Amino acid sequence: MLTGVLGNLSLLSYFAKKREKEVIVVQTLGVLSQYVVFAQLAMADAMPLPFFLVTSLVVLTGLVVNFLNYFYLLHPTIWRFWEDFITIGGLSALPQVMWSTFVPYLPNSILPGALAFLLAVAAVIMARLGKLSEEGIKFVGGISGWTATLLFMWMPVSQMWTNFLNPNNIKGLSAFSMLLAMIGNGLMIPRALFTRDFMWFLGSSWASFFYGYGNIVCLYWFNSISKEFFLAATTGLFLWIGMALWRDTVVHGYSSPFTSLRELIFGA
Repeated sequence: MLTGVLGNLSLLSYFAKKREKEVIVVQTLGVLSQYVVFAQLAMADAMPLPFFLVTSLVVLTGLVVNFLNYFYLLHPTIWRFWEDFITIGGLSALPQVMWSTFVPYLPNSILPGALAFLLAVAAVIMARLGKLSEEGIKFVGGISGWTATLLFMWMPVSQMWTNFLNPNNIKGLSAFSMLLAMIGNGLMIPRALFTRDFMWFLGSSWASFFYGYGNIVCLYWFNSISKEFFLAATTGLFLWIGMALWRDTVVHGYSSPFTSLRELIFGA
């Protein structure tokens, strides 16, 4: 859930800067829905209160800053500071969350996050002082978007690893929630493909296949859903992806969907 809310906030900033209204709404709903889960965890004493308060502060600040920026009500200096914050925060959180997923198989340590934090701070300072090349500054500017996408991509990995370690936890997963996650992310794939936004396409596809559908597979594996439910979800997902690729091919006048995918990944 932490990787999800951090990913949503970072992608909200990414798309707010691009003025992608529809995706801004999607990312905002993602932040709010996951925040509701954090509130439930805090009420059930499953999340320490200080962690919940810090999470609340970050979520509130992120929503206010992004919407003020979207409506041109935010000073550019404050926006640059927020961009630096999410760049450092995302780059620090990603390796730490990845490491923590495999505890106790790995020693409990904050070293990955601390090293990434120092690297991120150094990169941001050098970029702001003009000590990097133009390509380097552009790379640092794109870090937040990619770390957000990677956080999203790690979310299903963390969930499925938890399922593997503690099969009883699968009972806490809602099959319909996973189905909605699969459908919701799947519905964003055609637009990401059409606009040739590889970052958006990668995040939506990964979440649809590995978070939504991947957990449906886990639920079926542990006999928590019926065979009919699993087959319906499988058929629907692959038919939808096939139709998205076919329609994009038709719209652009290509003879093969591989042409669309090549343009998406490598550019026109």
